[in-house]
Amino acid sequence: MTIYDISEKAGVSIATVSRVLNGSNNVSEKTKRKVLDVMNQYGYTPNAFARGLGLNTMKTIGLMCADSSDLYMAKAIYFVEQLLRANGYDSILCCTGYNLDNMKKSMNLLISKKVDAIILIGSTYISEKDEDNKYITDAALQVPVMMLNGTLSAPNVYGILSDDYTAIYNATLYLLDSGVKDILYFHDSYSFSSKRKMAGYRAAMESHGVFKSKYIQYYPGSHEDIPAMAKHLTKLTRQGLTFQGIITANDTLAMGAAKYARTAGLCIPADLSIIGYNNSLLTSICEPELTSIDNKLETLCGHLIQTLMDVLGGKDMPKETIFATELVKRGTSK
Repeated sequence: MTIYDISEKAGVSIATVSRVLNGSNNVSEKTKRKVLDVMNQYGYTPNAFARGLGLNTMKTIGLMCADSSDLYMAKAIYFVEQLLRANGYDSILCCTGYNLDNMKKSMNLLISKKVDAIILIGSTYISEKDEDNKYITDAALQVPVMMLNGTLSAPNVYGILSDDYTAIYNATLYLLDSGVKDILYFHDSYSFSSKRKMAGYRAAMESHGVFKSKYIQYYPGSHEDIPAMAKHLTKLTRQGLTFQGIITANDTLAMGAAKYARTAGLCIPADLSIIGYNNSLLTSICEPELTSIDNKLETLCGHLIQTLMDVLGGKDMPKETIFATELVKRGTSK
């Protein structure tokens, strides 16, 4: 059954049926009831895509994340979907992985679905090469593109991010001021966010004249393999690298550091201080509990969705908004 059939059986014009489907107030309650009764009688379900074309909106937002099993991204997806639903929007999620071609394919897929906007969750989508960002800027010519913890200078692209640089800078100073001199920065990616964190660590160490490049260490394995993280740190110590503090790019790496300490017979924080990042649920399962940087993820997601709603409403919004973080001190630091 089509709207033409509904029109004929209800004895009203096609335009009237369209107004009822679109929720227009320019239809009397009597006429509206007549149309709805026919729809119910014949089990008519309006096609969402067709309605979207008529309304110039699908009331649907495309989401892209690299890996939904990552604690940070999973929590962000939860916040974003809840907030979208509260604002009357559905979502389509694409887990792209870290391959650029797959990212492009997912972006094209979402555009083909006629979504109203696209949200990129995580900073892995930002590349230093302009040509690798072109698929984002091209998409932004059609719909608003929102970046959670990323930023890109381009029309119709909006970045909402935490101040990763200052967060790690201050955390490093905190350990230095507590008497810890040999501090390792332990990371597992070269994303936009990770590079800002790394720069903050380096600046703080240089401010005390103790920076050494060997203390920036990359872990290449799975983000779910905490024993492998511990083994990686054990391998570093066997190679002669000594350290009394570890600052990690995320809380999972911090769990690897804590496991390494237990294996090595080190006392936390007397022998080894550890600071994580994201202030996730992992902070409470560590013994002692983990000192971690709260990146205010829920606040970021809330501001991102509010900015998106304002953009879709035609308002002129800031292209970049940066939020301060908070170092939550617990038992793994002095």
